[in-house]
Amino acid sequence: MTLPLLLRRNAEEFGALPALTAGDVTLTWAQLRADALAAARGLRALGLRRGDRMMIMMSPRVEHWVVDLGAAHLAAIGCTAYQTLSAEQIGYVAHHSGATVVVLEGADEVRRWAPALDALPALRAVVVVDPAAVPAGDGRFTSWADLLDTGRRLHAADPAVIEDTWPTITPDDPLCMLYTSGTTGDPKGVVLSHRNAFYEAAAVDLAAPTPMHAASIAYLPLAHIGERELGIYRAAYKALHVTVCADPAQVVPALARTRPPAFFGVPRVWEKLAAGLRMQVGALAEPQRSAILRAHAVAAEAFRVEGSGGTLGAERAAALAEAEQAVLRPLRTRLGLEELRWASSGSAPIPVEVLEYLAGFGIRVLEVWGMSETTGCATVNRPDAFRVGAVGRAIPGVDVRLADDGEILVRGPIVFLGYLDADGRIAPAVDEDGWLATGDIGTFDADGFLTITDRKKELLITSSGKNIAPSKIEGLLRAHPLVGQAVAVGDRRPYVTALITLDEEAAPLWAKAQGLAAVTAGELAAEPAVRDELDRLVQTVNERLARAEQIKRYELLPQTWSPESGELTPTLKLRRRVILDRYADEIAGLYTPAGVAP
Repeated sequence: MTLPLLLRRNAEEFGALPALTAGDVTLTWAQLRADALAAARGLRALGLRRGDRMMIMMSPRVEHWVVDLGAAHLAAIGCTAYQTLSAEQIGYVAHHSGATVVVLEGADEVRRWAPALDALPALRAVVVVDPAAVPAGDGRFTSWADLLDTGRRLHAADPAVIEDTWPTITPDDPLCMLYTSGTTGDPKGVVLSHRNAFYEAAAVDLAAPTPMHAASIAYLPLAHIGERELGIYRAAYKALHVTVCADPAQVVPALARTRPPAFFGVPRVWEKLAAGLRMQVGALAEPQRSAILRAHAVAAEAFRVEGSGGTLGAERAAALAEAEQAVLRPLRTRLGLEELRWASSGSAPIPVEVLEYLAGFGIRVLEVWGMSETTGCATVNRPDAFRVGAVGRAIPGVDVRLADDGEILVRGPIVFLGYLDADGRIAPAVDEDGWLATGDIGTFDADGFLTITDRKKELLITSSGKNIAPSKIEGLLRAHPLVGQAVAVGDRRPYVTALITLDEEAAPLWAKAQGLAAVTAGELAAEPAVRDELDRLVQTVNERLARAEQIKRYELLPQTWSPESGELTPTLKLRRRVILDRYADEIAGLYTPAGVAP
């Protein structure tokens, strides 16, 4: 399979069905392909050729899908840059990619890319979606409208230029490139093939089938492997109807409107949903609140039993069926989640408490594991075979094993072609037997379910030589609705400490329920009641940790973290190096003699 081949199939067999909705615009599969062919011809006229890299920076919108599909028809390599990149980071990915064409959304992107564009020796053209943002008198720039108009005219005059090009693309040709988030160093350009993309789509569909033409939501940036795989490649494979949610904060209302059968959420989406449900249930009057809590307890217990490999038995199964019919399914219907058959979480660890809490409402969120280099999921929990706290088993046709030091190794059709070198070559990253070293540490249970314990490079080694997984500690802290982010500190230190930020959405709701007047994160950080609650949280968390892992001191920061402020990657992972540098004084204060803990 190749992306152009599937797009032609969808246009010919399902041409009148909706393919993509963004705002008030809906394109059918026939319309999407027609626009993609026009974009391909327009890009070719600008000089984009086979193997060239095309950088994109724009929000999730119709033009993003169209230009990406257009480049694929030319055997060019599309690559989306996160919109939150700094000017320095833009300069790095622009230079490293050696892009010949750059596609930007508007004036802000043009301004931030200007220094990088001047330093791109192979640059042939810059396409700008907003016509008002096209710099006057600069021949490198053209508008999106002009690109499509030119492409339509040229394609109508000689369709063979594109229609004879894309059939020469093979499954092992490059399809796209994604830059890693750079949590521990410079981003790397991960190059994926058509085979990678569609083997992944087919294998995941075997594990958790989705009906043809089903609804799907795209809310993550297309620079994220999860969204690129689900929002473009799996959508093409199953001819799905993708609805774009441009504001990730509105993804839960979008779920209620579209009612998809499958949904992938990064942990913060599920954590926020759980925090919102806690607040709503807590505000209910009796006897409604007690009825929901009783049903919740039944469903959560069933999830724990099945998620540990057990069976419910007749009595538990009957109690669950009764809770479902009387309370839980009607509740999920009001939330718009009654059609959800496979809810999944990945990209970062998610606290078990969050999974169990959501499962109490019949929202069974199952963890998956993978990375850009494995085209997304390498292991999945299936609805009929899962373990709570684990990330599942390998998808069909993929081998997963552990190295002697516990590092997870992956081999199979989902392993990427390699990293883009600065000279434009693609350098494979597997050993002579085809194994990819992922950098993650894990363990297998007796039934073959994989559990991720930490990143190999992120393990904390205290001054006494204890190896500690910070993600475990951080996940337990983040399970509380007050906590937005947390980072455990302790590498080459005598004990573990933590930096904590408040959740800017859930914390004010918690404060209101406690009768506090403060509303902003900065105001709440100064409230004694908030500090008391976090003291109790840390005490509770420590009870679940080994002595060497326990948090001896913590600092509550008055600000929140975001990709824009620099402490988080665009996929909401911690930028540990940035955090450690930026908050060096606060961390030093946690290890001053006056604060030494026993």
